[in-house]
Amino acid sequence: MTDTAAPASDLTTPAGTLIAEPHVLTPHVALGRVIMLVNPLSGGVGPNAAEEAAAILGEYPCEASIVALEGGQFDAQVQDALDARPDVLFVLAGDGTAGTIASRAGPEGPLVAPLPGGTMNMLPRALYGTADWKVALRRALEEGAPQQVAGGEVTDGRFKQAFYCAAILGAPALWAPAREAVREGKFGLAWAYGRRALKRAFSGRLRFSLDGRADRRAEALVLISPMISKAMDEHTGLEAAAMNPSDALQAFRLAAHAVFDDWRQDPAVTTKAIQQATIRARSRIPAVIDGEPALLRHEAKVRFIRTAFRALAPNPPAAEDAV
Repeated sequence: MTDTAAPASDLTTPAGTLIAEPHVLTPHVALGRVIMLVNPLSGGVGPNAAEEAAAILGEYPCEASIVALEGGQFDAQVQDALDARPDVLFVLAGDGTAGTIASRAGPEGPLVAPLPGGTMNMLPRALYGTADWKVALRRALEEGAPQQVAGGEVTDGRFKQAFYCAAILGAPALWAPAREAVREGKFGLAWAYGRRALKRAFSGRLRFSLDGRADRRAEALVLISPMISKAMDEHTGLEAAAMNPSDALQAFRLAAHAVFDDWRQDPAVTTKAIQQATIRARSRIPAVIDGEPALLRHEAKVRFIRTAFRALAPNPPAAEDAV
């Protein structure tokens, strides 16, 4: 654990050398004591992240502790941080780790600030509008306010995972890496991901029921949180978007929308607000849950969570759509 203290606030030293004043913290919430959990092995973090974070936090008038997460100590380290009840718990790690910690904090735990340290970084982008963790850290410190984050939960009997941006169920879940590759300018990789997704596009349709209504069929079902939904203004439920391309031509068109623009505008997509959903398939269901791939069993359930955890983010959040 690394502790950092706020720099002196004097304008000059006895020798007359000018000293910079500390950066000003957000006026929206007291941030006297913060803890930052860092996973140095995450792809978007890097081995020097703890030292870099300490340097940034040292510019602000707060007491900060930095904890490097270790494989065998992960659960204990996270629990110790939650038990310490800091004013905010920063998490610099991958999408799955950040989501797990936010879920464990829950609505009664400390404020959580999930910084972009993974591959897709869906939640950090939605909150801070950037994939640069240093920019996100400063935005949270200088502009952050308590934000109630709604979300959902996916279960299949043995698997359970919360999400705060979106869960994509069905073969088109494989389009998510293609869109991310386009965002990063890796067009060759995007084409390879797109070809793989299209090969599986008609491998098996889903049957789904929304809020207990009669079963329907679709190629894929996307459940989107209110934070990034373009169809809902309030925390009334998840946006359910059913994808129904009827042939290969429509599948190509929908894939292009999914990669390059707002796929909800495609005529093969229908949306509505829901509280819960049940999804079934003849084979296992591929999924991407807040950027993390998963392979679900033949039946899965999704439910809406009105307040999943409390985040420290600008008000309103950036709400960047990274679905």
